[in-house]
Amino acid sequence: MSTELRRLRNYINGEFRDAADGRTTEVVNPATGEAYATAPLSGQADVDAAMAAAAAAFPGWRDVTPAERQKALLKIADAFEERAEELIAAEVENTGKPIGLTRSEEIPPMVDQIRFFAGAARMLEGRSAGEYMEGLTSIVRREPIGVCAQVAPWNYPMMMAVWKFAPALAAGNTVVLKPSDTTPASTVLIAEIIGSIVPKGVFNVVCGDRDTGRLMVEHPTPAMASITGSVRAGMSVAESASKDLKRVHLELGGKAPVVVFDDTDIAKAVEDISVAGFFNAGQDCTAATRVLVQEGIHDEFVAALAKAASETKTGQPDDEDVLFGPLNNPNQLKQVSGFIERLPAHAKVEAGGHQVGDKGYFYAPTVVSGLKQDDEIIQKEVFGPVITVQSFTDEDQAVEWANGVEYALASSVWTKNHGRAMRMSKKLDFGCVWINTHIPLVAEMPHGGFKKSGYGKDLSAYGFDDYTRIKHVMTSLDA
Repeated sequence: MSTELRRLRNYINGEFRDAADGRTTEVVNPATGEAYATAPLSGQADVDAAMAAAAAAFPGWRDVTPAERQKALLKIADAFEERAEELIAAEVENTGKPIGLTRSEEIPPMVDQIRFFAGAARMLEGRSAGEYMEGLTSIVRREPIGVCAQVAPWNYPMMMAVWKFAPALAAGNTVVLKPSDTTPASTVLIAEIIGSIVPKGVFNVVCGDRDTGRLMVEHPTPAMASITGSVRAGMSVAESASKDLKRVHLELGGKAPVVVFDDTDIAKAVEDISVAGFFNAGQDCTAATRVLVQEGIHDEFVAALAKAASETKTGQPDDEDVLFGPLNNPNQLKQVSGFIERLPAHAKVEAGGHQVGDKGYFYAPTVVSGLKQDDEIIQKEVFGPVITVQSFTDEDQAVEWANGVEYALASSVWTKNHGRAMRMSKKLDFGCVWINTHIPLVAEMPHGGFKKSGYGKDLSAYGFDDYTRIKHVMTSLDA
């Protein structure tokens, strides 16, 4: 007897709708490998409708006072708290993540981030007015951009949706948001929550695949396209957006170096790094996946890290002892497995290196040592629960190897030497440098990288500014 699949729908102009042509795609729970819902496979007509709704709503939302936008965002944050268990359930079906960790590690920061941007809504300001030419006063206005086309990833569907819509709405923009085709459930629920608070058309959700996303980015209506995703996807968005000079915000891949010097407390570093590398199955652009250890403590560190990996558990969402759940989809499982299968002869798998179970897309926490700087697994993003280890001799080599990849999102330095920590933080070419920690984020500080990790900032006042434009107004004092 087959179970009827739940039907997810687009949210356009204040109402839930199927795709105009009726097309759908199945949504699979990665913890079971079984479909649990269908979602619209949206096409041109759906994107047109969402963009028209957002464009029609923009003048009204733009002209709402900052205080009213703040009030709306605070109501959204309160609603997220009140309906937290519904959001958790949807996200766990989306991703297979542990229920307890989703409750403790995602809901609180999401709510806090929405409240941060609610406060930011009342901080739209330019430089002070002044007379820079005799008889004329200049004023700088900071204004919303317009309609924002936003594409969220599958690794943190709820939280990345917050990072997209919260600054955009706070600044007075309207939104058309597309979740990943593998994780639409929590975003559809978010649409229901936000739709009950803001005017119709201000926030819209269009489900679909990469072709749907391309239609959104290429559409003439949005003034800005924002994506969190792969380097390949980001380059495609930038190319498409260039055709009509849309503003683009890209948060792409990462390959975070974790530089461990020989004066480090090994036990504490291993404990923190293993969590930062394996959390969310390593499906995090900032994950601590590429460890560089000074040669004097290399062997001891590797042994301790391998032991930590062997003691780290992956499993079903309701198991309270697991640190992480499955990889998101069969393609991702194949990608992670492929990196291990293609390891060069000089590499050594110290722990893990295999799929776990025969149901879902689980992969064992894995540690690989003996690697060289030009190895594929060092240069390319694995996006799985795999930590690599290299041995370096001195500070200069550590910097060279740390910076010697095409990504530049996040990094960390582990040392008791303050001067060394400061030198490294200056030399590391990454958007974030943590010292004696790895992966904490706060709403007040910017998140974003350089090189092929993209451009633009999430979170913080810098992220808020990205969703505004600057206008100069000059008036004659003699008029």
